[in-house]
Formats: sequence, C-alpha cells, structure tokens
Amino acid sequence: MDSRDNSGGGPDSDPGGESSDADRCDFCRLPYSTDPVTMECEDETREFCTEACRDAMAETDRAFTEYHGFRRIRTGISGLDKFLPQGFPRNSFVLLANDEGSRDDALRAELVWRALERNEPAAFVTFTEPPISVVENFLSLDWNVLPYLESGQLHIVDCFTYRMEGRDRERMFDRMDEWNRHIYDITRPVTQTVRDPSDVSELHNKLDNCLEGLGMSDCGVVVIDSLTEFGTLVQPVRAYNFVKDIRADICKGRFVPIFAGGTITGEEKTFPHDLGYAMDGIVDMQVNPEIVSDTLIKRIRIRKMNGVLAIPEWVAYEFTGGKGLVTFDPIAEMDDAYEEGEREETERDDDRESVPADADT
Repeated sequence: MDSRDNSGGGPDSDPGGESSDADRCDFCRLPYSTDPVTMECEDETREFCTEACRDAMAETDRAFTEYHGFRRIRTGISGLDKFLPQGFPRNSFVLLANDEGSRDDALRAELVWRALERNEPAAFVTFTEPPISVVENFLSLDWNVLPYLESGQLHIVDCFTYRMEGRDRERMFDRMDEWNRHIYDITRPVTQTVRDPSDVSELHNKLDNCLEGLGMSDCGVVVIDSLTEFGTLVQPVRAYNFVKDIRADICKGRFVPIFAGGTITGEEKTFPHDLGYAMDGIVDMQVNPEIVSDTLIKRIRIRKMNGVLAIPEWVAYEFTGGKGLVTFDPIAEMDDAYEEGEREETERDDDRESVPADADT
C-alpha cells in the first residue's frame, strides 16, 4: 500500500503526546478519542478514528505517514528557536515590535535568508528602502542573495520608489555607480513595483501576484519591513483591514507565514501595536539602558505565539556577519572581562616581584 508523503511535518508535528502508533488512526495518524472504527484489509484489521477516515482509506488506498495538521517550522534563528521548542505554526502572522536602534532590519533579513537556505521562496515587501538597499542589507551581513534573485527564489515588492517620480527617478539611476547598477540589473526582473502603496487594492494585488509567481503555498515566507510606515500612508480603518485581509489570505489561506516590522515610537497602543489581539505571534525587540551602565543592550523575547509553547524570556543579542543574531549574557561577559583584568594585573605584579632588586645595576 502506498503512503501519502508528509516529509515536512516539522518539529513536534505529532500532537498525540505519549500515544503509541498502535493507538492511532491508520489514515490520519491522530490518536483515538473514542472506540475505533474498523475495516478488514486483506489479512489484517485496520482501525480509524472516524468513518470518514475509513472511507477515505478505502477510496484512495493511501494514508498519511504522520499527523499533518498545521505544519510547525523553525525560523532557523537560534536566538528565537531556543524559546520556541515546538517551532511555530506555518500559518502565523508575527509582529516584530521593535525599538529604534534594535536592528530589526537585520532580523528581517535573517528570516528571509534562513528560508532561502531551506530552499523555500521568499517575498520581501519594502516601504522604507529601495530594492537596492534591501539587497545591500543582506550583503552587509555576508549573505549573498544575488543567486536567489537571479533564480527567482527571492522577490521584492517595492513600495518605496513611488516617491521618486519622473526626473527624480532618472536622477537616481544616473547617480548609481557601476556596482549599484549591477545590483539593480539583477533585482529588476524579480521586483514588483507598487505605483501607489496607499491604494490597498493595488498593494494586495501586487503581493498576490508575487506569491503566485513564486508558487507559495505551504512553503516560503513573507517579510514586511514596516507596518508603521504603511500606517502613515492610509487611513487607520483601511490599514487595519489590510493587515487582517492579508493574514486571512496569505497566512490562513496559503499557509505562508508573515513577519512584519512595527517600530514603537512612543505611543505603543497605536497601529500596528494595537492589533496585538489579531496577531498570531509577537516578538519584542528592545534597546535597554538599565542592564549595563552607559550601555544600550539589545534584548529580544517571544511575547506570544499561538498554538505552541513559547518561553517569554528576555535575552541579549547582537548581529554578526555570516552568523546573524547571536545571543549572549552581558553580565557574565562583564564578570569574565573583570576576572581577566584581575588575572592580568596579578601577572604583572608577579613579574615585577620576580625581578631582582639590582637588575638595573
């Protein structure tokens, strides 16, 4: 008998806990909650949780190899995955709520990069930078996305260059150096340009066209650089409805996660932060001046993630080229530096004491 492949079940995709294979439906792989429905099949008796599963098995002669459900995946970012031991549901809309200076741009770049490494497509929606700058952000972190742009695995939805009309756009091209022209030539074929980002219908259509072109269904990731900037372009009601619509269409309809940035500008209970109830997940990125005197320490935590275990613990981080987000303990590092300084001072004292008193005579 053939088996229906579900190789992408993701971490902890089996919700049955301690149930053994003998206690699971022979079609959907879920554990029984009532007495099983049976069916004789050649020399064995198969057991199912419902008549629907039994009938589906009889009709197709195929079964799922494991529980399918809403697939859980990992971000590939160790500083996040450590606090999401079960991964996160693929059909999630996640808000990256960030302070200014938290380097949320690097986190968004890494989310895309890790998806590309998994051989999944990615769409990057930019409101705050032109496509060339988006690509440069990747390159500054030692992540060469040029092959993914050329192959069409990475697309960009450009909601920025509408600001440069007519002669301004021509001047931008004229001022490009040879390197930026090279990046522009690679990026242009995979860029969807939105003429008027305040027209939410056009924006939604361009994003949908991008996902269709990438074949994004139950795979890939969408990253939006700034819902805060988007909120300055449209009326609040239209902004709220747009977020809810793309959550329904992309996350719940296509099973493609969205990670969207939202900078905290002083009034946290404004768009998009007052939409926390509608978000499937919220990641907080904070710049904290109180942990170490005269130093701003970046911290990150998973405030919430629906459907999975999330550990809401703050952890300090920084970004390094090639590695991305790296976590550390600032207090422990300060203690280590202090102890190292004391050891060096002790060694210098020992060296001075070991020199004979008449060594200079």
